[in-house]
Amino acid sequence: MLKLGLTGGIASGKSVVGEMFVKLGAHLTDADAVAHWLMDPGRPVYREVVQRFGREILNPDGRINRARLAEAAFGAPGGAPPRVKELNEIVHPAVIEQENEWLKEISQHDPKGIAIVEAALILEADAADRFDRLIVVTCRPEQRILRFARRHGISEDAARAEVTRRKAAQIPDEEKIKAADFVIDNSGSLDATERQVQGVFAALRGSPAL
Repeated sequence: MLKLGLTGGIASGKSVVGEMFVKLGAHLTDADAVAHWLMDPGRPVYREVVQRFGREILNPDGRINRARLAEAAFGAPGGAPPRVKELNEIVHPAVIEQENEWLKEISQHDPKGIAIVEAALILEADAADRFDRLIVVTCRPEQRILRFARRHGISEDAARAEVTRRKAAQIPDEEKIKAADFVIDNSGSLDATERQVQGVFAALRGSPAL
């Protein structure tokens, strides 16, 4: 089985690219979705996050408010310093453990398959060596802002501030590209992106690892 890491900066279009690979027959897991599940009430990660960051990050129903946690982790302008490293130290090991279990299951069911882990912080977590190949998704800076604004239903100014804040905790695209085996430019149309995905998938299918 071929293990792939799919990464890229905030709002670059990783999820769109991941779904395109799924349509071609790849298996996909999303690290962010895994992290959400691990932070469901009652789970160990949930308890540690609440213990470290306080009950102020909770909704009335006891679930973690993602926006409040992001503000606490990435730091608000003029507020407390960022604590994203502290949050990652809690969440990343548990996410990686779940991903490894998933990869093991896929390997057993589809030993000649392609398994993709979509995660924003593969390089930041020094986890690229877990994968046989690394795919980086990029797009133009202004596109990130527009996409983030649409996704969260906020103004472009608010999106620009949030994207800037989160990018500060990520490795620049230029460095990610240097580490990539494949780069997919998601700046154009969906058809253009899909053609790139198809090209990468064909190359992967011809890999000696399969």
